[in-house]
Amino acid sequence: MKLPIAISVGDLNGVGIELALLHHEEVKQLCHPIYCINEELLKQASTLLQLEIPKDFKTHQTAGKFKIKPGKVSTKSGQYSYDSFLDAIELTTKNRTKAVVTLPINKESWSKAGIHYKGHTEVLREHFKKDAIMMLGCSEMFVALFTEHTALKDVPKRIKTKKLITFLLDFYACIKPSSQVALLALNPHASDNGVLGNEEKKITKAVKAVNLKLNKEAFTLPLVPDTAFCTFNREKYTYFVAMYHDQGLIPLKALYFEESINVSLNLPIIRTSVDHGTAFDIAYKKCASAKSYINAIKEAIKLAQD
Repeated sequence: MKLPIAISVGDLNGVGIELALLHHEEVKQLCHPIYCINEELLKQASTLLQLEIPKDFKTHQTAGKFKIKPGKVSTKSGQYSYDSFLDAIELTTKNRTKAVVTLPINKESWSKAGIHYKGHTEVLREHFKKDAIMMLGCSEMFVALFTEHTALKDVPKRIKTKKLITFLLDFYACIKPSSQVALLALNPHASDNGVLGNEEKKITKAVKAVNLKLNKEAFTLPLVPDTAFCTFNREKYTYFVAMYHDQGLIPLKALYFEESINVSLNLPIIRTSVDHGTAFDIAYKKCASAKSYINAIKEAIKLAQD
């Protein structure tokens, strides 16, 4: 039996809605998608794309009315992408759907709309009052982020032993890995025993406490960041924990840009997402890759069935 999945359509000035329309036939073979968009905006998007709306394209009527402007930052499109997401959350919270899959938003559009969140994960974190964990990747390699949309200058201040212990325990409980998780250091050379910083002492203390609590070597001691993702380690580990955003996502996107997805962990609902932006430069040109979108659908189904 195919599961109902709520799909928030993202910023309608970007590539999200065309991915939904162009790949509906493939997606409906995997699940029963419910797209959070109203008929007027759906018709407008389909006209711009010169695509017919599939007869079985089931929608949840997210309220809103504005003119779609492909490739443009827009207050109204930012607000609508936020409202579509909230509706998808509500459908899933009320068990009308079994998971949320999100198409890309534009952070500048959210800001212009007065939405103070920096992304989907922050919304989920506050909505459910839970410490949601952001994990990105694909079957070959997943990367969890200890800090997310944080200015680089502020990252060292966020490295606190107690907070890292909680994060690692929550992360491990969510993924239940069959093998050890690779944990990255913060500083070059993993600080060379304190020469380049003292954050590694805090990280090591947290790892030892977590491994002791789990009664297994669940996490590695902090790995030197510039070699953490070498071929040898990627053959050895599937899951990595990075201390900050670009540390984990630069190697991930260099290796698996099109396939990679975003998964929100440690929440009462399942949420997956494409791991790319609105691609305003190619919006409504019908050339965006659907690999991440399809993978996000498949992962949501897998998690819902576990």
